Amino acid sequence: MRTSTFTLFHSLTLSLSTFHNRNRRHLTLSPPLLHFPRLSASLRVEQPAWDFEELELPEDNAAFQFDRSSVSTVAEMRKLPSPEMEVKELSELPEQWRRSKVAWLCKELPAHKGGTLVRILNAQKKWMRQDDATYVVVHCLRIRENESGFRVYKWMMQQSWYRFDFALATKLADYMGKERKFSKCREVFDDIINQGRVPSESTFHILIVAYLSAPVQGCLDEACSIYNRMIQLGGYQPRLSLHNSLFKAIVSNPGISSKHYLKQAEFIYHHLVTTGLDVHKDIYGGLIWLHSYQDSIDKERIAELREEMLRAGIREGREVLVSILRACAREGDVEEAEKIWFKLLRFESDPPSQAFVYRMDVYSKVGMPMKSLEIFREMEEKLGQANAAAYNQIIEVLCKARELEFAESIMTDFVKSGLQPLRPSYVYLLNMYFNLELHDKLEEAFSQCLEKFRPNSTVYSIYLDSLVKVGNLDKAEDIFNQMNRDGTIGVSARTCNIILSGYLSSGNHLKAEKIYNFMCQKKYEIETPLMEKLDLILSLSRKIIKKPISLKLTKEQREILIGLLLGGLNIDSDDRRKNHSIRFEFDSNSDTHNVLKSNVHRQFYEWLHPTCKPSNDSENIPDKFCTIASSTFGFYADQFWSKGQPTIPKLVHRWLSPCVLAYWYMYGGRRSSSGDILLKIKGSPEGVESIVKKFKDMSMDCKVKRKGKLFWIGILGSNSARFWKLVEPYILDVNDFPEVGDQTLEQDSRETENISFNSDSD
Repeated sequence: MRTSTFTLFHSLTLSLSTFHNRNRRHLTLSPPLLHFPRLSASLRVEQPAWDFEELELPEDNAAFQFDRSSVSTVAEMRKLPSPEMEVKELSELPEQWRRSKVAWLCKELPAHKGGTLVRILNAQKKWMRQDDATYVVVHCLRIRENESGFRVYKWMMQQSWYRFDFALATKLADYMGKERKFSKCREVFDDIINQGRVPSESTFHILIVAYLSAPVQGCLDEACSIYNRMIQLGGYQPRLSLHNSLFKAIVSNPGISSKHYLKQAEFIYHHLVTTGLDVHKDIYGGLIWLHSYQDSIDKERIAELREEMLRAGIREGREVLVSILRACAREGDVEEAEKIWFKLLRFESDPPSQAFVYRMDVYSKVGMPMKSLEIFREMEEKLGQANAAAYNQIIEVLCKARELEFAESIMTDFVKSGLQPLRPSYVYLLNMYFNLELHDKLEEAFSQCLEKFRPNSTVYSIYLDSLVKVGNLDKAEDIFNQMNRDGTIGVSARTCNIILSGYLSSGNHLKAEKIYNFMCQKKYEIETPLMEKLDLILSLSRKIIKKPISLKLTKEQREILIGLLLGGLNIDSDDRRKNHSIRFEFDSNSDTHNVLKSNVHRQFYEWLHPTCKPSNDSENIPDKFCTIASSTFGFYADQFWSKGQPTIPKLVHRWLSPCVLAYWYMYGGRRSSSGDILLKIKGSPEGVESIVKKFKDMSMDCKVKRKGKLFWIGILGSNSARFWKLVEPYILDVNDFPEVGDQTLEQDSRETENISFNSDSD
């Protein structure tokens, strides 16, 4: 048996030692051919540009088409210089037994998963050294087992004999990035910087492309950050394809979200110009497009870009003209808008629908609503039918001008057309009725809203204000309580002030005081005239001035917090871990997260940092907001976020109430097309096992799949029906929860590839 084992080791040694050229000490790894899957819709090269035949405005479908030759980032990766790496040959290792063991590791490690691989390596601690581990990493990279090579490298870093090897780290980072494993590539990238070294140009380039290739929220920001550091820290000059790819990723998002990247886009353009690279026509068009979405239009900058386009011999296409028309609409510049309109007519007799909408907006800005109506009729005549954006625009214009008959007539046509969405137009209509004190019509319009769609807090607030205005306080109180009970609607500072004014006007001081206490608890600002009346009432009814209410988490807030933490919520702590703040982050591309975001913002309003509270009490809640720093969150930081890493508490099985499970599902869960429930969680296997046992106690069997520290708990078949029955009372009303095949799940695909619960659990 010993002889056969030795023979096997000897043969492996010979085969592996001849794998390289014996006469060469400098081993240069040939990079693997890149076979990136097709990019996401926002980054796909084949995507058609400027599709103005769609029914929606460019906010939803703006796209730019760069020439295929100008975005060959993959091809240019192969041309980037890479540091040479010195690796000893297997035959040069000093002892035969060492060569045999290294050869055995090269064969054995790629066949095992992370936990087993680390256990095998730990068993070699007594003899293994830097050269041995380096050879194993290089071998894994050569046979395209990059994941195994990364695990061996991470194990190396924890050993006392480890010496940083810049060439090895560079190769490993490049290989991980080429597989689009951006998190692992970034980990090695950061390690290089922490060692006081500047990553190579190839590592910068590959990491940026890896970020751009991943349809994950936040990756574009990271790509921009690495791009800036590549220029400012590394002093490198990115290739033309990289400039264009990053710019294309910026302008491929809807205008409302892309407008925040204007400075970054200008920086890319500036670098292209100063380094003498060719500026693609869509760079000019994209910059004008971004400028047209800004809150404050820089007319001089747009004029400069147009002049530079002209000098470059690039003709203004209709997409550029529509962007300029949008800028004119925001500024109310009728003269320039008409010039652009006639230029558009030269391209074709029927301009795109967006051009009509922006032209209507221009005239509404200068107080000419009838001219806007004339343009709307012209659009119907030329295009055959107006789209939903045009209907909403003209109804807004007419309602603001209080043109009652015209607004109602067009609203009737809009409803009959079957186009969506109707909600914005109904909001304009309700506001007009309220301002004209037509409360009966407002009541009727509100009833129509209930029939045609689910009204939001804005619709309810207008109706509540109308009820208070006419003195129908009983109905107003019912509506207020309904809003407060419904998590998808909720109450706000505005609605509380409305109902408070009603109670004060009617002399119902007891209920006014209750609303006042509620607003103090939520830290809602009370309007000055109402506060003056309250001061008199409180001074008469109270001998002692009420002390400020100390903040305490309610039972519902505690359960929501636990559910969100299980789903991946983050906690930030100070250096002494005495005060902690909750960092809420939501995916703007998810309908579920958009509804959940509004609910959580209302539920934790009194805890939010002042900068995270909209000054105008609007519904434009940011995707990211945080609480104040407080010791109250210390318990949750210790239980769920120990040592800066997500953990699963030992007592988690005691806290899995229906409300907790519902918020866990809404924040970090998915549902397959067949109805199966998937719950995402990070932590230890022991913690996951505790949750699985709890589910079994609740008569729900489940399976578990693992990817590193990320687990997916699958509740399948009839078990998912039991889960849904349990959590349904706490699920917010969302029309479309994300399914496994949706883009929302693709966000986690880099860490959870091939999720399948049909086979045995890991």
